[in-house]
Amino acid sequence: MSESTSNSEMLYRVLGSTEEKVSAIGLGGWHIGLKHVDEELGIRIVRTAIDRGITFMDNSWDYNGGVSEIRMGKALQNGYRDKVFLMTKIDGRSKKEAARQIDESLQRLQVDYIDLVQHHEIIRYEDPHRVFDEEGANAAFIEAREAGKLRYIGFTGHKDPHIHLHMLEVAANHGFKFDTVQMPLNVMDAHYRSFEKLVVPELVKQNIGVLGMKSMANGILLRSNTVIPIECLHYALNLPTSVVITGIDSMEILKQAFEAIRTFKSMNEQQVRSLLAKTAEAASSGKFEPFKTSSIFDSTAQNPDWLGKEPERIQQLMSA
Repeated sequence: MSESTSNSEMLYRVLGSTEEKVSAIGLGGWHIGLKHVDEELGIRIVRTAIDRGITFMDNSWDYNGGVSEIRMGKALQNGYRDKVFLMTKIDGRSKKEAARQIDESLQRLQVDYIDLVQHHEIIRYEDPHRVFDEEGANAAFIEAREAGKLRYIGFTGHKDPHIHLHMLEVAANHGFKFDTVQMPLNVMDAHYRSFEKLVVPELVKQNIGVLGMKSMANGILLRSNTVIPIECLHYALNLPTSVVITGIDSMEILKQAFEAIRTFKSMNEQQVRSLLAKTAEAASSGKFEPFKTSSIFDSTAQNPDWLGKEPERIQQLMSA
């Protein structure tokens, strides 16, 4: 993250080594496709966010059965596409399945290219090996990049920082460097299986764009009654994040995101310690971060077919 620049309502930061400037707040795509958010509201949230300076758009091939991408695609019509840095995520681990999902996302989003496509839910130790197999998903990503379908490549996960480090290691062994990495970064993460402590320093060292998510964990963190939403956003913004992605399902929550930017000032060590002290006890067992301690957030575990077939050579080993 380099020095922030701002317009009247938004901060902008450089995305790792890409030289792209992106809004420090990213609009989470999952929420705009939820059942209680009708299509008109979803589109209005996206366009209002863009009008007020949010440029980073988050999405995923699997969000709400494709509804999230379809709605974002509609919202990005009429000149809005050119104002954003568009990201989506792909679940396929095989080359064939990943290529299919990339093409499907392009159709739903109604765009010729996606700025950033990320390998979604790297939550198992075998995921990096499947992705970097000769017939794995990253081969599809590289071909799509060469064909102009995407510009940058990253990965995401919410389970364990050691799996993130393993993904970086496997990538390096294949001579590949990611442009971005997305992970949970919040006021509780520092106390339990911490991405902030283990993964962020490595990304900063390699100048890979840091994408923070789950700053409030869909509101679950707030149920601990230890912190308020603005504190959660300020904490994540204070880390070396290029973007803090936050779920927005109402105009009120959108206002909250801009209020967090308006009131954000870099926190000193004492302020950080004070905020972390408030969450230490509640965070110690991981119960308010169920994405780390349960399978409830693991959509690919509930839908293993999204991953595609295991590599051919593994199947041959099994049948030999």
